[in-house]
Amino acid sequence: MDVVVLVGRILFAVLFLMSGFGHLTKTKMMAQYTASRGVPQALAPAAVFGTGLLIVAGALMVLLGAWGDLGALFLVVFLVPTAVIMHGPWGVEDPQQRMMEQTQFLKDLALAGAALMVLVLFGWAGPELGLTLTDPLFDFG
Repeated sequence: MDVVVLVGRILFAVLFLMSGFGHLTKTKMMAQYTASRGVPQALAPAAVFGTGLLIVAGALMVLLGAWGDLGALFLVVFLVPTAVIMHGPWGVEDPQQRMMEQTQFLKDLALAGAALMVLVLFGWAGPELGLTLTDPLFDFG
């Protein structure tokens, strides 16, 4: 079972690693979109770069099992505000754009739900989870 959980952690983390890499390497481009969604222009580059660091750290922690519960919490902290601020479909006039934002909004909420389950899995299983570098920080057992 340890290997199945590890494969699940790898598959889960890949999306965030790729996204985080984009935040860190395409900060200027992503900051323009961020500003278009209402984040102040002066804060947008720092917000993009900071969230990139947050999701890369969270993904690596989940992937490696190094305080994976805290890493999953980092991902939730990224996903929920991102869903609301960046992908809220309300107020989007163009029907195609609204549908795209709604899809992204729901995807972020679903991933936040999955990250919450990962958080609890690490904290519930503790060292029994196997193939981790550290024990979890939280104990839900």
